[in-house]
Amino acid sequence: MMKAAVVEKIGLLRVKKVSEPQMDEYDALCEILYGTICPGTDWHIIEGKHPRKVNYPTILGHESIGRVIKIGKKVRNFKIGDLVSRVGAPAAVNKEYYSNWGGFAEFGIAKDHRAMKQDCLPEEAWNKSRVNQIIPDDIKPIAAPMIITWRETLSYIRRMGVSKNKRLLILGSGANGIAFAAHAHYIGLSEITMVGNLDRRDAAIRAGATNYLNYKDSDIQNKINDIIKYQNYDFIIDAVGKNGLIDSKLNFLTDGGTIGVYGYDDYFTNSITLFNAKGSFYYYNGGYDEEEAHKEVILRIIDKQLDAHIWIDTDNPFELKRINNALNAVKNRDCIKALIKIRG
Repeated sequence: MMKAAVVEKIGLLRVKKVSEPQMDEYDALCEILYGTICPGTDWHIIEGKHPRKVNYPTILGHESIGRVIKIGKKVRNFKIGDLVSRVGAPAAVNKEYYSNWGGFAEFGIAKDHRAMKQDCLPEEAWNKSRVNQIIPDDIKPIAAPMIITWRETLSYIRRMGVSKNKRLLILGSGANGIAFAAHAHYIGLSEITMVGNLDRRDAAIRAGATNYLNYKDSDIQNKINDIIKYQNYDFIIDAVGKNGLIDSKLNFLTDGGTIGVYGYDDYFTNSITLFNAKGSFYYYNGGYDEEEAHKEVILRIIDKQLDAHIWIDTDNPFELKRINNALNAVKNRDCIKALIKIRG
């Protein structure tokens, strides 16, 4: 048996004992060390607001890392002792529990997707497990869960076409919004403006934002005008997904610019008034691929260009048994992301 954070039903999250995951021949069993709470996905699952169907009870957590302790007979690309990203407990065979990535559990599975591909298994058998990537020893396990956020957002911003010397407006100051600012700074944009909560200003500036505006300012439109000086933004990213958020700033997009809605708070009701734009624009809807950004993120961490301390407090992680306290800390904006110590 193992301990896991289980959403038993909508609105009820408990740490309880459940059966350990069963292995197959391409699986590496991992001891899960640390994870971080995603203020978007995790909360949406708990509150029953995730856009895709969620079966309950379900083990929560998709930003966890684990250490390999046992390997299946056909595993060739993991070895005992490897630190691996995005490890989680799969759904129990007997339907004791379901899994939404299952990262907040003491033990989880990493699949050797490379071996599965080499052995000509169908793509649906291995494609999703490409997120299970080895993390080098240079990176401390306690900071490693941030790799998931950084990979997702870097892949997204690269695919969107964000490039050097362009101008970017980020709406939302959560973990993803701040990650977009960090990536944009690294890429070399000339202007990175973020609109968000005032208490996130310092973190956003540390990450790379060049301007920061309080979303509660009554004259925010005028303040954006003062910044842009008639040179509109090439890109706008809505990192929250609130209905009307990007719509209210569409007039600051240059003709031929690109918008992207990354968050999904109002997934089914979000809309855009096309005539608010000053010209034609592109809507990016290509998502992201974590695997394609893994190597670049790893290199940036090793080169100290990505600092986990902007997002998480590595000195004071929450124990798994206190995960509800961690969730409340995120909800009350006491932290950007809450770090959970599972078996570290």
